[in-house]
Amino acid sequence: MFEIVARLQASGYSRLMNKDDEKRIAAKLARIMAMLCVRNTQLETLHAGLGPITRTGDYSDVFVVDADGRRIPWSEVSRIDEDEMRQLMQEIINRLYTFHLEADDPKLQATIERWMGAVTKWDEPEIDPRMIGSGDE
Repeated sequence: MFEIVARLQASGYSRLMNKDDEKRIAAKLARIMAMLCVRNTQLETLHAGLGPITRTGDYSDVFVVDADGRRIPWSEVSRIDEDEMRQLMQEIINRLYTFHLEADDPKLQATIERWMGAVTKWDEPEIDPRMIGSGDE
């Protein structure tokens, strides 16, 4: 299914689909790409580990004490350093690139089908106006 959609979109035939079909297909693609290209990456490693306990619910009662003794509010703590961010972004770029170029591969198709059930339980995607705004973001 995805190879057909990709080919239709690339050739301009998406304008022949009605808006509901286009949104439904885009939502499926967005979810599966998020799962395969973003979620199942080093992001899982960064997410692993102990999370702080908060009694206020907004983490205003959580602080990190660094090696110099600075007491940093949780909301101001960087949870990922530059090297981790670079590695994460490169992995996501590689996965998106692979997804687009290898969409016809039977192994990738099988992976997509395997994960499709899980992602259908996710919330409906919405347009992010920051992406289509002034471009200054």
